[in-house]
Amino acid sequence: MPTSPAATAAAPDVRSSDLTPLLLVHAGLVLAGGLSLALPRPAQGWGVLATVLAYVIALQVAARRSGRADLAALAAFLVPVSVFQVLPDWVLADLIGTLRFPDTGGLRVDDVIPVAMAGMWVAPLFIAVALAGGRPGRAALLSAVVFLGAEIAAPALGLWEPTGDTTRWAGVAIYVVPAEAALGWATAVAFTATRRLGAWPRVGAALAVSTFYLGALVLAHFLIDVAGWRITG
Repeated sequence: MPTSPAATAAAPDVRSSDLTPLLLVHAGLVLAGGLSLALPRPAQGWGVLATVLAYVIALQVAARRSGRADLAALAAFLVPVSVFQVLPDWVLADLIGTLRFPDTGGLRVDDVIPVAMAGMWVAPLFIAVALAGGRPGRAALLSAVVFLGAEIAAPALGLWEPTGDTTRWAGVAIYVVPAEAALGWATAVAFTATRRLGAWPRVGAALAVSTFYLGALVLAHFLIDVAGWRITG
């Protein structure tokens, strides 16, 4: 049966999909990130900020050139998510006291958090949600794995480190792992629900993701590190 022109136009052209630009962008991120982290302070902080900004811009271009509309939409959605992620980090660092960002140079928010963190969440969330195919359950699992690796490496790289009285494994504060799994789940759900909506609903969904993540962090920290689990009378 012949295919109508309308159906042909609506169907995605899988043959036009080329993930090479995306692979090159992430290879560039690893290379530029390594070079930036090798710089002395305060050049290190400025280098990390420049690397993050370049990556976020390059990812937008590469996602569009890949021919995958879903990945291009995901890359765009993750920008406001990453910007709003400064808020949970700020609460952990300045209110709860379980997180610290060493001053390696560059711009900082309230002298607490590097501005670079406003874009640093894009890469791990893009990898987790994209590899999960947008499926929330898989995104949660992959997010936990990806962020666990980041949490292990971050203190040695001088990006951030856990502080305060928290239960830890391999230097990682355990409470962040279930919260970051919840972040992957929430990101996939919010992206799917708002992908075809306007800009403001997507920005609102991004803020909701970060708010949900903050709640998951506080709850996990309370259950793992604070609650005594005693029944008293």
